[in-house]
Amino acid sequence: DFFEKDMKKLIILATAMLIAGSFQAKADNDRIIKFNELPAAAQQFTQKYFPNEKVAYTKMERDFLEVQYEVMFSNGSKVEFLKNGEWKDVDCKYNSVPAELVPAQIASYVEQNYKGAAIVQIDRDTRDYEVKLTNGLELTFDLRFNIIDIDD
Repeated sequence: DFFEKDMKKLIILATAMLIAGSFQAKADNDRIIKFNELPAAAQQFTQKYFPNEKVAYTKMERDFLEVQYEVMFSNGSKVEFLKNGEWKDVDCKYNSVPAELVPAQIASYVEQNYKGAAIVQIDRDTRDYEVKLTNGLELTFDLRFNIIDIDD
């Protein structure tokens, strides 16, 4: 009985330490970095497509084996980059995503089907492209630019 109580306390203590350690590890995953610490491709992208925007901060995010970067502009726009500096997500909040970043097939689809709506966010990954329009719609395209989902 005495041994059982001690074991319960030990298990509870070990669990608490594990949980506390995981919170600590999570807190260390994001850190503010200097703009020149971004991968060169991310720096060039930012300077090319957002030359007139003031950078509010740049951040490195680390999740287990994956590293990503984020550039936040003072106007609220944000760009997320993969560890190699390629863009993953461009969120312009209140402005249009630079037209050069939108594949022609997606731009054409939006123009034909949603006249007057602008693309304010584009997100790409290994499976698809997702775009958010000023009218609130979210469109998902496969990698061949076929529309596969529409969310309102």
